[in-house]
Amino acid sequence: MLRPRARSAATSGLLVLSLLGLAACGTDEAPGSQPSADLDSVKIEGPQGKKPKVTFDGRLGAPEDLEVEVLEEGDGPVVEGTNALVHWWIGNGYTEQEAQSTYSGAPQSVPDSEDILKPLREGIFGHPVGSRVAVLASAEDAFGERGNAQIGIGNQDTVLFVIDVVGQLLGGPTGEDREPAGWAPELVEKDGDVTGLDFTGTKAPSGGLLSTTLVRGDGPVVEKGQTIYANYLGQVYEGKKPFDESYSKDPASFEIGVGAVVDGWDETLVGRNVGSRLILQIPPSKGYGKEGQPSAGIKGTDTLYFVVDILGAV
Repeated sequence: MLRPRARSAATSGLLVLSLLGLAACGTDEAPGSQPSADLDSVKIEGPQGKKPKVTFDGRLGAPEDLEVEVLEEGDGPVVEGTNALVHWWIGNGYTEQEAQSTYSGAPQSVPDSEDILKPLREGIFGHPVGSRVAVLASAEDAFGERGNAQIGIGNQDTVLFVIDVVGQLLGGPTGEDREPAGWAPELVEKDGDVTGLDFTGTKAPSGGLLSTTLVRGDGPVVEKGQTIYANYLGQVYEGKKPFDESYSKDPASFEIGVGAVVDGWDETLVGRNVGSRLILQIPPSKGYGKEGQPSAGIKGTDTLYFVVDILGAV
């Protein structure tokens, strides 16, 4: 989406993409000696959802198969068949060093897909929200036969994952259906996804910032400063096609209420419930201003219309 400083939920920092099995690469150099310690020798401290403190007591040996240990079992719904919101910490069990961590940013949105690394799948799906899971794997089982040199994992290293399941995304709007306001355009849908807006018979823009609810979500209220995850489609008034959308891609993520997106989003999405579907009318002053977005065909006088599905917030 043409939002200042916003990011894709599935590709923020390219972290998830760097952990796809088919993208793995690494070094062929073997460690000088084979380690022997196991998962029981590792001390993992700190609250779920915060970066763990990991202390090794000797180099870790690679298990024949994944070794999975639930360190803390959450009391939320079991995650399966949808995008999970997770943080992870990855360590090199041979060098005893951190290889990668997501805790400095927003939780990653990870789809329930066979394309995701097996240690991530085993540590996320089938576990309740609120869980912390440790997974020990050989470099080959984690990343393929060459390891992953991009994050410092050699082909004969052992890899430790500490995974926090902090939430999950809805598959779509969920809650109470509402009648939209008369100023709102009709949704154009195909196979359940929004593909456009139909302005036939729609009144000319009022010049103000407006929002109308199509589905009032039954999830938690979105708060200022949270990261929200959403599907959206944007189209200018009487535009023939969208200038941007996420329904054919992955949900987007962005901080809300803090100036990371256009003012019209900040002012209408805070205070809404997760699960909601909204239509927004955003005048230029609350959108891209007098300059517009020429690269997207948006003039400085164009009124923007968005349909937004709020799928999660943390």
